Amino acid sequence: MKICFYAPFKPLDHPQPSGDLVTGRGIVEFFKSGGHEVVAASTLRCRWIYWKPWLWLRLLQEGRRVVRRLAGEGFDVWFSYHSYYKAPDLLGPSAAARLGVPYVLFQGVFSTKRRRDWKTLPGFHLNRRALLAARRIFTNKRVDLHNLRRLLPEDRISYIAPGIHPEEFSFDPDARERLRADWQAGDTPVVLSVAMFRPGVKAEGLARVIRACGELRRSGRRLRLVIVGEGRERPRLTRLALAELPDAAVFAGRVERGELHRYYSAADVFAFPGIQESLGMVYLEAQSCGLPAVAFDNAGVPEAIRDGVTGLLVPLNDGRRFAEAIARLIEDVDLRRRMGVNARLHVRRFHDLRRNYRVMEALLQETIAA
Repeated sequence: MKICFYAPFKPLDHPQPSGDLVTGRGIVEFFKSGGHEVVAASTLRCRWIYWKPWLWLRLLQEGRRVVRRLAGEGFDVWFSYHSYYKAPDLLGPSAAARLGVPYVLFQGVFSTKRRRDWKTLPGFHLNRRALLAARRIFTNKRVDLHNLRRLLPEDRISYIAPGIHPEEFSFDPDARERLRADWQAGDTPVVLSVAMFRPGVKAEGLARVIRACGELRRSGRRLRLVIVGEGRERPRLTRLALAELPDAAVFAGRVERGELHRYYSAADVFAFPGIQESLGMVYLEAQSCGLPAVAFDNAGVPEAIRDGVTGLLVPLNDGRRFAEAIARLIEDVDLRRRMGVNARLHVRRFHDLRRNYRVMEALLQETIAA
């Protein structure tokens, strides 16, 4: 296949790390590894573009430029990644039609509540138009699958479970020994959290982990908290950790994704609330290394964690239950190890990226041939 690829929310060369980039780049890498040709159609961002009139002329010009550049090049399909109310795909449907190729979406999101707010109403309608234009929509969240069924017939929607390359996130016993020595952890249970220190739900999630671990320490539980990440909110989070965990918190800084398996291997429990988390690749990565996870039961988190099997999910914003879940895994070594084994097997069985994307590849070829 020869594929036009476009990401209206965030282009793949965006410098800020995120789960969106991991997923988008993973799709492109998969197609290329299978011998398909992938061409980036545009880097135009559509984020809140309907409230940015100075970008409308650029959108029109970009549409013409893309079609002129790609016309006659023998493409089989236009493949856009991630269209929703905040960043509706305004380029893909018209460009695909003018190129005479099927328009396909991965992670198209339909949310009717966005039409009840004037700030998001334009995005709702523009995104709805993109969804209706798609020959097929792939989604990696079951809640989105349910919502898309309210708009489109079943034969135009396909669920593809989220995934990673499990072999890249395997337990490393040497790293466990070295890092725990660096952290002066000894046999003290280590709680690990991984996130960018961005303002909003990411920083708030880390703050909740710090407060929960502080509460557990004050109640007499032994633990050490390690946080991997970096960003603008570091000073605030550092002050909070000094107040809550004056001698039991380690800020490890930013760690490249290829090195994260070492940190997962050195910990005993992974904890991050995942407030409004669209998916949460870190949960799959941690579980692949044998770590049970604790999080809020909301948004896309249940796609990755099986409550009571590979980790523990608690009601959204219930800080007390969140702390209790961490405590339960800290104290019950057998439960922790059993869930860790389940987590590792679960990721390899259901969240192997290559296996899941092969299903998508077959359906995409079927769509092109129709």
